[in-house]
Amino acid sequence: MYATKIAGIGKYIPEKIVKNEDFVEFMDTSDAWIQERTGIKERHYAEKHKETTTTMAARASEIAIERAGINKEDIDFIIFATLSPDYYFPGCGVLLQRELGITKTEIGALDIRNQCSGFVYGLTVADQFIKSGMYKNILLVGSEMHSMGLDYTTEGRGVTVIFGDGAGAVVLQRHEEEGSGVLAAHLHSDGTHAEELAMINPGSHGGYHLKERDFGFPDQEYGGIFVTEKMLSDGQLFPNMTGQLVFKKAVQKFPEVIMESLKTAGLETTDIGLLIPHQANLRIAQFVQRLLKLRDDQVFNNIEKYGNTTAASIPIALCEAWELGKIKKGDIVCLAAFGSGFTWGSVLIKW
Repeated sequence: MYATKIAGIGKYIPEKIVKNEDFVEFMDTSDAWIQERTGIKERHYAEKHKETTTTMAARASEIAIERAGINKEDIDFIIFATLSPDYYFPGCGVLLQRELGITKTEIGALDIRNQCSGFVYGLTVADQFIKSGMYKNILLVGSEMHSMGLDYTTEGRGVTVIFGDGAGAVVLQRHEEEGSGVLAAHLHSDGTHAEELAMINPGSHGGYHLKERDFGFPDQEYGGIFVTEKMLSDGQLFPNMTGQLVFKKAVQKFPEVIMESLKTAGLETTDIGLLIPHQANLRIAQFVQRLLKLRDDQVFNNIEKYGNTTAASIPIALCEAWELGKIKKGDIVCLAAFGSGFTWGSVLIKW
């Protein structure tokens, strides 16, 4: 059976920096309030109407492909993870294919909607494709443009101050070096509390009985994707989060799924060269670090600079850690994520 290695990695961070103090103009908050709760100092926003989830993904992908030492035409499958696609449909996978100019090869493109754990889910799927021999070079991307869909009022501050924009990409490649590459991967979900971290509308259930005076439609129920007065009045067009519940679940599931992968690989926490958790909240990462008794040099966080970029957060952090020389050949790297759904997972890699 083949193994899966990360052959190239890249990231794209928009130029515009939004500091905590910048939110004071729009909402009742402060730098101290945000840092105390999240550890975030600043985040980056893409340029409105000029940059998109797909264009950011393309810039990160170009770097990853170059570092992998292959041509764009060598990519034989695309996996794209995001919660903020350019369009409701089609997904960003085909848009990225077009942006990279590799439509002639007519390769497959898969879109993953697992929010914060999207990259981990995508990496696990790609690993199976490569191990089976179906594909040789898979482009896996996590990209997010949250800034276009946040509530910039005091009511929305608990969510809005957390999120930033950016993209990360890896080229996953087939190789035959025994005992290296992806060593273990585990995925989980529990939909019991799905609405506690969600953006409910617009959704197919979001319509209500529309009168002719509303949109000129006959008096019948529509389940289409549109904005209604009810959605606006009820504040349903923005993401919502029950913070305490999410924190409680995250600090429980993060250590469990990390230990699950370590057990599968026959390793201990002391064997971890670097843990790169999804950059959800610095307080969650610190809590998990204490539970697993990991040293500071065993955990990499960059949420203070970029905020939570959900599906993009792990590949951005992975790329930055590699660029800083914190990951070397032979190191055991653990990636772990927990997010909306709830979904969570971990991947263990021998670099």
